Amino acid sequence: MSPASEAEDAARAYTEWQQAVAGVLAKSRRVDAAELGPEPQKLLETTTYDRVTVSPLYTRRDELPEAPLPGQFPFVRGADGTRDVNSGWLVNARFGQDGLDAADVNRAILDGLENGVSAVSLSIGGKNLPVPSLDALLEGVLLDLAPLTLDAGADTVAAAQQLYALVDERVGASGTDRARIRVGLGASPLTDAFSGAAGIELDEALALADTAASREEAVRAITVDGTVFHNAGAGDAEELGASIAAGVDYLRALTGQGLTISAALAQLEFRFAATDDQFQTIAKFRAGRQVWARVAQVCGAAEFGGAVQHAVTSAAMMSQRDPWVNMLRTTLAAFGAGVGGADSVTVLPFDVALPAGAAGVSKSFSERIARNTQLLLLEEAHLGRVLDPGAGSWYVEQLTAQVAERAWEFFQQIEAVGGYRAALAAGLVADRIAATKATRDSDIAHRRTAVTGVNEFPNLDEKPLPADAAETGATVARYAAAFEALRDRSDAFLTANGARPQVLLAPLGPVAEHNVRSTFAANLLASGGIEAVNPGPLDPTDGSIAKAVEESGARIAVLCGTDKRYGEQGAVAVAALRTAGIERVLLAGPEKTFKDAEGGPADGRPDTFLTARIDAVAALTELFDAIEAGSIK
Repeated sequence: MSPASEAEDAARAYTEWQQAVAGVLAKSRRVDAAELGPEPQKLLETTTYDRVTVSPLYTRRDELPEAPLPGQFPFVRGADGTRDVNSGWLVNARFGQDGLDAADVNRAILDGLENGVSAVSLSIGGKNLPVPSLDALLEGVLLDLAPLTLDAGADTVAAAQQLYALVDERVGASGTDRARIRVGLGASPLTDAFSGAAGIELDEALALADTAASREEAVRAITVDGTVFHNAGAGDAEELGASIAAGVDYLRALTGQGLTISAALAQLEFRFAATDDQFQTIAKFRAGRQVWARVAQVCGAAEFGGAVQHAVTSAAMMSQRDPWVNMLRTTLAAFGAGVGGADSVTVLPFDVALPAGAAGVSKSFSERIARNTQLLLLEEAHLGRVLDPGAGSWYVEQLTAQVAERAWEFFQQIEAVGGYRAALAAGLVADRIAATKATRDSDIAHRRTAVTGVNEFPNLDEKPLPADAAETGATVARYAAAFEALRDRSDAFLTANGARPQVLLAPLGPVAEHNVRSTFAANLLASGGIEAVNPGPLDPTDGSIAKAVEESGARIAVLCGTDKRYGEQGAVAVAALRTAGIERVLLAGPEKTFKDAEGGPADGRPDTFLTARIDAVAALTELFDAIEAGSIK
């Protein structure tokens, strides 16, 4: 078949698909297909928090020119074209953050390395693990086999000096090839300035980089920590844009003190968050390399622009409620980061948002699950055996290009006000991220965005959390926080009253009629920690409503039924509920479905209407306030 014929067939198929879309949408919206316009498929498009448009279908019409091979500029397909496909990315694990002493942390590191960990992030400094304990912490750890990254905060300079002394001693004793040792010092003063984390000053980080550049080992002194922007609520492109701006600021400072641009580029590595939106994550890591390669190109060192990327599964997406769902979230995140080409990946334990032991499992169990999540992807799904498996996907390539474009736009906005530090001082970065956070919070509150186990499919039978659980992760803008605050109130109510706050469901008509709205109401109430009592179908004319109210002891009720049933019995049912002692009547459905019956009872109108479009957090908070203020069960 000739290319022209193929193009004609493709165009014909696309037109037929558009017509099919129009037919389905017209039927569901009860309009004529002609009213939907010439491009009905656009009604199915979605827009991300970075203003990236996601189409419902990608075809050859969306094809982009093939990117160069991995290891070649602009590195969108990977910075390392010779990565060992038998090992894939590095399985990173964090150690030293749990209050254990040096001997126990060392045992944990060795156990991790024996069971699949291939890179180590080590928190050191402070009273529990002082810098001099580094030798004991790394006893038996072969640094030429397992790359090491330090997280020493304000003690980073002292930790670097201690590490150099340790390396020099071991190399002298064993004759290890220094070039095989890979170390990250973890200095991050510019991103610390955004998050407020305690760290070292920029001039100290520059001095560390200057020393690191003269070492024979592969030492990167500076980490551009994009997770701080993500944890504050940033979108993917905003995280990339702010990180690139910070990276450029580092390059200016490093070259300003005498390093060549290639040496300066070699001192930086990037840390980004990976979320359970797998395609966004794949595109994010690919786009991150692309925009950083562009920076290197502009600096005249395109061949040195392959960004080293460390992925950490998102702390913001982790929930305290139904934390087992976090295993699924982190699996998707690790998949996205690995397929997207991250050099190393850290999977956070599924109970990371909870106090130790609150999930009813040991720390070793949750850490083992986190480690094995990656090992399953690498050793059983064999994801590491192909470099950039998403390449050529019309969707992935388009998404990568659009995320890169939006990230570059944000970077340019930061540059326009004088660079990263000037943008921080002006509030540009914080304000932009705060706006995105507010939009996301609104979507979650309105349940347009589902957080499984929290605002959808909540489990009220979960064991109450410890009283201090609400303080855990306070520096991270967790997506579930607003709903989980209501659940915390529910736990406190349970402790004080012996039962959770309750609302009576008043179903009208048979189960087939009321089930959809009674299920919706029960799920909505449960997301705020309020138990829905369902007595089964009620008839406002036979006394069953009064009996149900008496047996439940509730003072708030939700009427559930069909539009037709509301028209026939709604007003009478509302009046019956009030007569039986219900103080507030809610109706599951929009206000337009409820029409006051002519000549009906004066007290036959609901107080509030519950729909899928309401701000559930606001509505449930108001309901909870009423229950607590009136001691209503």
